[in-house]
Amino acid sequence: MIIELEIKSLPQLAYDGTYIRNQLIKQLAVSPDDIKGYRPIRYSIDARKNPVYIIQRIKVAIGEELPEDRLTPLLYKPVKDARHRVAVVGFGPAGMFAALRLIELGIKPIVLERGFDVRTRRRDLKAVNRDHIVHPDSNYCFGEGGAGTYSDGKLYTRSAKRGDVSRIYDLLVHHGANPFIRVDAHPHIGTNKLPGVVQNIRERILEHGGEIYFGTRVVDFQISGDHVQGVLTQNYGLIEAEAVILATGHSARDIFELLYKRNIDIQLKPFALGVRVEHPQWLIDHIQYHGMERGEYLPAASYKLVHQAMGRGVYSFCMCPGGFIVPASTAQGEIVVNGMSPSKRDGKYANSGIVVEIRPEDVSDFKHHGPLAALRFQQSVERNVCKAGGNTQTAPAQRLVDFLNGKISTSLPSCSYIPGITSVSMDNVLPEFVTKRLKEGFKAFGKKMNGYLHEDALIIATESRTSSPVKIPRHSDTLMHPKIGGLFPSGEGAGYAGGIVSAALDGERVAEKVYEYLHSRY
Repeated sequence: MIIELEIKSLPQLAYDGTYIRNQLIKQLAVSPDDIKGYRPIRYSIDARKNPVYIIQRIKVAIGEELPEDRLTPLLYKPVKDARHRVAVVGFGPAGMFAALRLIELGIKPIVLERGFDVRTRRRDLKAVNRDHIVHPDSNYCFGEGGAGTYSDGKLYTRSAKRGDVSRIYDLLVHHGANPFIRVDAHPHIGTNKLPGVVQNIRERILEHGGEIYFGTRVVDFQISGDHVQGVLTQNYGLIEAEAVILATGHSARDIFELLYKRNIDIQLKPFALGVRVEHPQWLIDHIQYHGMERGEYLPAASYKLVHQAMGRGVYSFCMCPGGFIVPASTAQGEIVVNGMSPSKRDGKYANSGIVVEIRPEDVSDFKHHGPLAALRFQQSVERNVCKAGGNTQTAPAQRLVDFLNGKISTSLPSCSYIPGITSVSMDNVLPEFVTKRLKEGFKAFGKKMNGYLHEDALIIATESRTSSPVKIPRHSDTLMHPKIGGLFPSGEGAGYAGGIVSAALDGERVAEKVYEYLHSRY
């Protein structure tokens, strides 16, 4: 008999095999010999009260052997000489998993990535951090693996309705991720581990006959009648393809502008904008674990906050425990910040985006830009913040308590943001409707988390790349653009995902629809 049950234990006992086995025997009221094997299938933390507990859901075999825990099998086919070839524009999660799925389906992916491979990309990340030089095609947003490569690598998602989440986890494990992501209630990979996983995916695609071209920006679409027949690239000219998967990510403004210029339907999409807040990690641990010492058995504490302020959501976004803040701009003259954590989350700071919903009525001053109005608003805020910071990657910052009290910070605490920070009043650089709601939201968060409004809490602008400000429409059944046959918008940049796993799931779904399209048309 195979059954599942939960064991609730103090952190120091959660990894003690003897203790866990004894608890199983006690709960099941069986003899030790009756238990033939057991395996944790879910780990979570209950930090609602003191003491904090770890809860494990465990699969137990009684009187029979425990079935082997197997990963989803890899079923890739050689596609070097495949009949069909598909262009995949962008090599972030949507593009990577679309390419892998195409290979499973016997279709050759031609991947076109404007940025560089993970190793080369490090050089450009060093340049923006040290020299304040933003490479427009190789930065924290663009390059192999997309914006997710140099990030916390959060994998938690509610996107089960989009597909098999466990399959995505298994494929990541096949390519080098820690198997613990399969059981962790809030899994992550870590910025130090993700590049290796991404590189392994690239090698898998190449070894099965797919093609990947880095430093290759798409500048136009080849369209005949109402069907796409390929893409025009900056370096290699025309790349012919029977279908195009557009998986460019949320910051590919030139692609959105190209679609608009070519009269290919796009739509304005609401997004969110605000600041990134940073606290000492010990403080967040102290708050979330109710003063209990974290020790070696509990992870760096995180939080998730939301408040309705004047009819708008104000919420935490991409919270990074034990992490650091990085410059995520994609062009000179703009300031964008993001957060990330290493796999151990062992840094001394905790940071999170705190953002406000941006709706169509908020961007009315930009309505002459049509569906690009929200994009232009986003861009204008980033440029204004950059100007306030001295037109470098030095970011405007303010103590959180000073922001709430309407004071300029005469000094700033230490910060993880390498390019540096400068004291600026957020009231002078962010739109008033944003700052008013941020203040109300922060005050509410201070009531929910006693100690959150700490004198060493720091806010930094601008957290603005929360999601795409543009949506590329597609048919709900075919997942194809309603007016351009063979064009398949996918992932976060097209408005159909919000994170690594949901983008990967969407990439797979789109690849399957491409297969159906090709086999019905050719």
